[in-house]
Amino acid sequence: MERSDEALLERVARRDDDAFDVLVARYRERAHRIAWSILRNAEDARDLSQEAFIRLYRSAGSFRGSARVSTWFYRILVNLCLDHRRRRRWWDRFVDSGSGAGDTALLDRLPAAGVHPDDDLARGETMSRVWSAVDRLSSHQRAAVVLQLEGLPTSEIAEALGCSEATVRVHLHRALAALRKSLRET
Repeated sequence: MERSDEALLERVARRDDDAFDVLVARYRERAHRIAWSILRNAEDARDLSQEAFIRLYRSAGSFRGSARVSTWFYRILVNLCLDHRRRRRWWDRFVDSGSGAGDTALLDRLPAAGVHPDDDLARGETMSRVWSAVDRLSSHQRAAVVLQLEGLPTSEIAEALGCSEATVRVHLHRALAALRKSLRET
């Protein structure tokens, strides 16, 4: 069985479901983490991750090979998430309901229990403050931060966001400055 993503995607373009299953297994967890980090809603993250895989399956034949398969897939996923946030923001204003109390799935992203319960409480409070600050970033800044936390290099983040590397560095710089300011204030 081929191991490279490109070879698997070629097989997916020929509607090889086994190759598609391998790609899904390879990227499922990271796709869900990225979507959750952008959307902050577990159900929406799950839905949009699945939608991204469906789009990957349907458009596998149009992959040009100018980027890595993972970068191409992350661009699909990030665009879906950003579009969803824009639609959601419009809808929330329309129905005047706000986005609710937030997603309790944050607890699922915290590290495993430490030695002392007070440490866990402090870590949870810190993570809550950090994610609250991340929530206040612009969509592109948040996406750039999330993709960098996932270990993507600047060049791949730029391809995923459809912008230049310089723009990614600007997004990251402004996001870091905003996070520092926000965390100092709280």
